[in-house]
Amino acid sequence: MNRYIAFCRIAESGSFSKTAEEMGYSQSAVSQMIRSLETEVSLPLLIRSHGKIALTEEGEALLPRIRSLVNDYHMLREKTRELRDDDAGEIRVGTIASVSHAWLPKMIKAFRERYPDVHFSLDQGDYNDIAGWIKNGDVDFGFVNGDAVSGLSEIFLARDEMMAVLPPSHPLCRLEAVPLEALADESYIRLEEGDFNEPMNAFRRRGLRPNVRLRVYDDYTVLAMIEEGLGYSIIPEMNLNRHNYRVEKRPIEPKITRNLAVVYDHFQRLPKMSRLFIDFMTEHYFPAAAEKR
Repeated sequence: MNRYIAFCRIAESGSFSKTAEEMGYSQSAVSQMIRSLETEVSLPLLIRSHGKIALTEEGEALLPRIRSLVNDYHMLREKTRELRDDDAGEIRVGTIASVSHAWLPKMIKAFRERYPDVHFSLDQGDYNDIAGWIKNGDVDFGFVNGDAVSGLSEIFLARDEMMAVLPPSHPLCRLEAVPLEALADESYIRLEEGDFNEPMNAFRRRGLRPNVRLRVYDDYTVLAMIEEGLGYSIIPEMNLNRHNYRVEKRPIEPKITRNLAVVYDHFQRLPKMSRLFIDFMTEHYFPAAAEKR
């Protein structure tokens, strides 16, 4: 089974070395797994060229089947543990960056104090990535803006306000709250988070077109750019609680918010430990959500 797992992880990361590190094997051992798999199916699955890894046409065609096999194996292992009433197992989570650093460390620590043998696997992506991983069975559940996905069950957890983040010397810092119209003509550093983008949706609703000067995929890079006076951005407030950048944050008028939720396919079909974690999380950290369940 390890060779199937290795193939899926290489397909996702495009890296033998990263896959080897994640699986706890040497790079040569992972290479041998892939050669063994290619021998088994009598087909080339990967193209190795100039340090880059890509799937062959045959690899692309077989990937969904192999991924399904890996997911079925994972579900078999978890169901076996459940039948043994085993408090071990793996909880596979799809998550956005802000939840990864603002919520999950404390939640995981507290949960593992109760269930020390459980393991967590976190995959970080945008809303569309996470919804796709859940539907494909790659993760058990995920944290997203509930407005951004469809076809999944959800538990609303919290509303997170989006803030205007500005260089300290910016004239708009004199205001207690910044009108969205006043931001539209300023140099905007857009944080790319997939197709569903709360600030861009807010601009469109007001008939505004922001002056996007930079596109960045990491919120800390955005903060570094703002600190140097390269523009402003609109960032979730929960992303701004722990940083050392010299920037100013202000509320926006009208408010821009996102509805953070935990989403999954079918709750009763989740592995036992994933169900327990969701129950634990809502009970101890989001009691209003627990009451509505």
